[in-house]
Amino acid sequence: MLLGVVVLGAAIFGSLTDLPWSAATRDQRRPQRLTMAQARASNALVPIATRKRRFAGRFRFKGGPAAREQATECLATVALYEAGNDRDGQRAVIQVVLNRVGAPGFPKTVCGVVYQGANRKTGCQFSFSCDGSQLRRPEHDGWAQARRAARRALSGYVYAPVGRATHYHTDWMVPYWRASLVKVATVDSHIFYQRR
Repeated sequence: MLLGVVVLGAAIFGSLTDLPWSAATRDQRRPQRLTMAQARASNALVPIATRKRRFAGRFRFKGGPAAREQATECLATVALYEAGNDRDGQRAVIQVVLNRVGAPGFPKTVCGVVYQGANRKTGCQFSFSCDGSQLRRPEHDGWAQARRAARRALSGYVYAPVGRATHYHTDWMVPYWRASLVKVATVDSHIFYQRR
């Protein structure tokens, strides 16, 4: 008899959790899917805090010629896959990588930052490293430009418009972490953030 009451109670409770008022509770655990237009509108509502943007210092590469060449390739690869052949986009992505090298909580090498989490299907820091993008052939024109930008950045060039930004995303998405950071810049369709 007691078992029957418990089963009946569980059945009633289970049916109540499917009522509309419980949908909000379930949705809080799942990211909300937005259309491209909705995401762009949402991102546009977040102001750019230019007064809070901190200036990045010159990157000082520590390593020999082989390590520098490897870092150049890692920077050029992330710049090309994340920004295509857009010159400013490439420089902004490279600056974010270098900012991360010097920031707490990130690997301390250029390639370590670029490929952080690449062995996972989700959770990589730069989507190209875990979403299969590397299987497609990138544009040749973009490679030469990305390599030049990478060499220049490793020699101390700072792409000032993004400051010390350590995060970015395209304007057609709203990542879960957006509210925890400060929006400091936009470069074409990318939005850049730094820690508070």
